Amino acid sequence: MRVALFITCVNDTLFPGTGKATVTLLRRLGVDVAFPRAQTCCGQMHVNTGYREEGVRLARHFAEVFGGYDAVVVPSGSCGAMVREQYPRLAPAATEEVVPKVYELSEFLIDVLGVTDVGAYFPHRVTYHPTCHSLRGLHLGDRPLRLLRNVRGLELVPLPGAEECCGFGGTFAVKNPAISAAMCADKIGNVMATGAQVLCAADNSCLMHIGGTLTRQKTGVKIMHLAEILAATEATGAAPAAATIERSAP
Repeated sequence: MRVALFITCVNDTLFPGTGKATVTLLRRLGVDVAFPRAQTCCGQMHVNTGYREEGVRLARHFAEVFGGYDAVVVPSGSCGAMVREQYPRLAPAATEEVVPKVYELSEFLIDVLGVTDVGAYFPHRVTYHPTCHSLRGLHLGDRPLRLLRNVRGLELVPLPGAEECCGFGGTFAVKNPAISAAMCADKIGNVMATGAQVLCAADNSCLMHIGGTLTRQKTGVKIMHLAEILAATEATGAAPAAATIERSAP
């Protein structure tokens, strides 16, 4: 199977550790993953802001870059949903073959590889935030939770109001900062109620938003992408990664 990694803009520029963790995890599971260097933005920001033609060009470019692979893995529910939901509307003829091959990381692990125990070790109290695109766009369901429950040493605690939006929404946070901040404050209150050491999600964009408030309030709660926890082992999972939260600070 020829597998490619679609890293996404946010991960590439702000959270490179997520991409490295994804590759580490997949290689540990016997997957030889490639990184096409010609890949660019998925076009979500363009389309959401009204620049449809720019989005069409990016959708066609995506198909050209990833069309030759059997599967495309993306560690982002947001960008994964963009490809799966919007590309068939933007450029149906150009993307019809590649769209069904695009999998969010937890989908690929469970639905394609058929694994729920990836051999991870992370002895910490963790709560999981199901981001909006993961929950409502891709319908990931309990896939991330099933993977987390099989991480040795990890204590998974439920997040109150888990299905409520964190308030980021990409350009929504820019256009409606007060509403966005209020929504994030509610999410922070629920995170703190869990007593968790780490907040996990499948989207670094939402983690960046929540993590900024966690940092400003000096909560001590770390943020980590699902891939980083699943990539952790006896040698690497001894402590939450402080660098992750630092990158999310404004």
